Amino acid sequence: MKKLGICLVLCVLTTLKISAQSTINTDRIGGITTAAPFLLIIPDARAAGMGDVGVATTADAFSMFHNPSKMAFSNRQIKTGITYSPWLRNLTDDIFVGSASYMNRFSENAAWGADFKYFSLGQINLTDNNGNDNGSINPNELVATGAYSLKLSETFAMGVSLKYIRSNLTFNGTNGNNLQPINSFAVDVSGYYQSTEEFYGNFNGRYRFGFNIANIGPKVSYTPGKEDFIPTNLKLGGGFDFIFDDYNTISTTVEFTKLLVPTVQNPNNEKGWVEGIFSSFGDAPGGFSEEMKEITYALGAEYLYNNAFALRAGYFHESEDKGNRQFFTMGGGFKTNALNIDLSYLINASDVNNPLENSLRFSLSFDLGEIYEDF
Repeated sequence: MKKLGICLVLCVLTTLKISAQSTINTDRIGGITTAAPFLLIIPDARAAGMGDVGVATTADAFSMFHNPSKMAFSNRQIKTGITYSPWLRNLTDDIFVGSASYMNRFSENAAWGADFKYFSLGQINLTDNNGNDNGSINPNELVATGAYSLKLSETFAMGVSLKYIRSNLTFNGTNGNNLQPINSFAVDVSGYYQSTEEFYGNFNGRYRFGFNIANIGPKVSYTPGKEDFIPTNLKLGGGFDFIFDDYNTISTTVEFTKLLVPTVQNPNNEKGWVEGIFSSFGDAPGGFSEEMKEITYALGAEYLYNNAFALRAGYFHESEDKGNRQFFTMGGGFKTNALNIDLSYLINASDVNNPLENSLRFSLSFDLGEIYEDF
């Protein structure tokens, strides 16, 4: 049973590495792997319903994960929320990702927030070679984040986040296990632009642009003598809101993501983490064409009626040589003055099994306090 438990953990880690742009065909093009790839998991159902876009969407309770700068554009003083996403539901029923967030726009130009995300790999019962009970383990990973956002003008804000990261995949000293827990930190640096509303003939419109350099931090070590990069990544996105009247708005968004981690990593990982970030833009063995394959893109759309009911759809694409994650998404939401409920569903479009396939993701959030009107 211990071997079965180890296999299950390895299965989950393999799935997560694919999510961190690990290749499924290393004979053709080298892939990228990182430590703590759970940091890349999208927590909320709103973003999940729009192809995982979020860096340039309008502010919500989960802005801190996608782009902390958006907090300064929140339409309510306080936003708080929780999320739940089952993981590998076709294999087991106790692996999940959950998160909780809180943000406070305490002035016209500034906001702060805190966020906590927890990834449970479920309970694994162990036995010895004779089949006798040998206890159980619950491998897990978590990240706690604090963030601050400041408006530098009426239309542009920047933000910074500080994260504490813990990844505990140890088997409590069982034979053959040399994994050690990871305790580390990282920072995010982000920016967000949201134009004023303008008249375009038959409708009003508003532009949105955002970037986020996430998980900037030192290398970590699961095993003594071997260091791994954490999944530092760059997100760039833009969108446009078609505001037809007081009741009907359609928002469209496009987003691009690239891991800022060396494409080829030697056994000793001699590059430092800062050097690794800068070298990641031009170190692919296949040259420029392979560098382009390391960029994922996503498209998302949201229809909002009377600021109370939302329909969403999206598409996510990753090169078949860099993980081959390709999927369509759909979702919906219901809003009252204070309560927001969002759901999303993923439809796989590639030959690679997706850990969120056939799973319904859920987010619950609340809008409280003073109302801000920036437009």
